[in-house]
Amino acid sequence: MKIAIAALVLFAAAAIAGVAQPHFAHSADTATPKTITVAGSGSVETVPDRATFFFTVTTNADSAKAALAKNNTTADAVAAALKGAKTQTSNLSINPRFDDSGVAILGYTASQTVSADADLAKIGGLIDAAVAAGANGVSGPSFSASDREKLYRDALKNAVADARTKAQALAQASGLTLGDIKSISEGQASYPQPMFAAADKASSIDPGTQTIEASVTVTYTAV
Repeated sequence: MKIAIAALVLFAAAAIAGVAQPHFAHSADTATPKTITVAGSGSVETVPDRATFFFTVTTNADSAKAALAKNNTTADAVAAALKGAKTQTSNLSINPRFDDSGVAILGYTASQTVSADADLAKIGGLIDAAVAAGANGVSGPSFSASDREKLYRDALKNAVADARTKAQALAQASGLTLGDIKSISEGQASYPQPMFAAADKASSIDPGTQTIEASVTVTYTAV
């Protein structure tokens, strides 16, 4: 009987030891690793190679239907005159015209905008062509780069390089060795706002430069 009890005690001790061992191993595995998280920024400068103009077409007529028909005809003529440009018609509106008392309707005014996007080298003749076709309002140009998406990807690469430089400095200052990237996330893209210039001397417009910016947040392991 004493032998049986002793065996049972030894069996229980072995079972407890068997359960406890994985617990200690699990604790070692889940030790929180050291990490370094930094924000990196990068930018690329470019000279715009495209320009966009906005041409307003405004027409008057006795009825709303007649004003719209006349406006559509003129807008189509303006768009057709802008050869070599990407055109789009927008902002159509029709409004009554009142007399001085603001009571009697004298007629209707229709208006819409025709935008034209073209290579910078081709913008010189756009204004003359649009005005000759019937446009009675001009604004712009706004400048942009045709390879904007590629330039943004280059800015992203610069941002990642900047993040690594910062993380390396932090690691050295902390007596650590920088490891691999654990996670990385892209910040909000930053494209330059349209740059407008006077439209009366289109052939002599200087588009200047634009800066495309990117940002990332990177977490590195460290030992």
